[in-house]
Amino acid sequence: MAERVDAAVIGAGVIGLAIARALALAGREVVILEKHDAFGTETSARNSEVIHAGIYYRPGGLRARLCVEGKKKLYAYARERGVNHLNCEKLIVATSDEEAGRLEPIRANAAANGVDDLTLITGAEARRLEPGLACVAALRSPSTGIIDSHGLMLSMLGDVENDGGVLSLLSPVTGGRVTADGVDLDVGGEGAMTLSAGLVVNSGGLYADQIARAIEGLDPKWIPALRPAKGQYFTCSGKAPFSRLIYPLHTADSQGVHYTRDLGGQARLGPDIRWDAALGDYSVDETRRAKFAADVARFWPDLDPARLNPGYAGQRPKATGPGEEGDFLIYGPKTHGTPGYIGLYAMESPGLTSCLAIGDYVAALARP
Repeated sequence: MAERVDAAVIGAGVIGLAIARALALAGREVVILEKHDAFGTETSARNSEVIHAGIYYRPGGLRARLCVEGKKKLYAYARERGVNHLNCEKLIVATSDEEAGRLEPIRANAAANGVDDLTLITGAEARRLEPGLACVAALRSPSTGIIDSHGLMLSMLGDVENDGGVLSLLSPVTGGRVTADGVDLDVGGEGAMTLSAGLVVNSGGLYADQIARAIEGLDPKWIPALRPAKGQYFTCSGKAPFSRLIYPLHTADSQGVHYTRDLGGQARLGPDIRWDAALGDYSVDETRRAKFAADVARFWPDLDPARLNPGYAGQRPKATGPGEEGDFLIYGPKTHGTPGYIGLYAMESPGLTSCLAIGDYVAALARP
């Protein structure tokens, strides 16, 4: 006989934890099912830890809406709970006159998303802010920052547990069935069992589509095929050259190899974007060092490539291909017609920034 639970969240990444928190705060009994032996070990632990402003995304799309809302919630939450973070600002730099002409459309797009604090500055003004920077113009984003993603997830897990929720590690979802009372999930691991849930939220990240296809009775029309887009990072030894984040102009599928720093002051460059990597490949190709150095030298001409060391790699769960802009895909019962199931797909950047807003959005979808 299956054990009954009110709500099951699949995946204990930053988004899954935020959803579980929102459901628990709404009075739901929540179990989080995580296949690994710790929370947040994949996409949530392998990113830039940037608090994004909401600049680039398509106006009206979920990424734009939830990023702008999530940024406000995240700064407030971090201040309230003492999660380590820094509102360090960001410069989007143009290194040629042609690129400079593309800055105003970026500012207009940001304004359409409700981000009205960007200012266009000259190259000289940018260099006064960041000596050593090379550019002809830049956009200054005062609401961009960085955050300790592990500390954030630990805090949100504490919220879940304080409201009676449970995190079950080493508990992979291997299959399931839609029933008249919700969804039955087959859970593997040492304590293999069937869990019967009135509500299942699939926040399986890179594997969300595979999990959904393993649940009998879900409409395949609403299960997009995901593909991993790998991003690699190189760290930079020595003193960090800039206090702000430095970004080149973006493309439809990437924000380019940019300069970020962590809360300890460690400089890092990345990510690039690779579409040919296997799912779960987190290796760093050291032969990319020269390409990273060449890309970054356009705005940091004094970079010594010898200072670059292989850092880490992550993967983004995309439902689009090279050169295509994607969006968050969050499908609830009103969309796919299956009561008791909410699927989240293509939850890439700015998922970290948006997590608290995503949690509230999903909790609203879950209301009867």
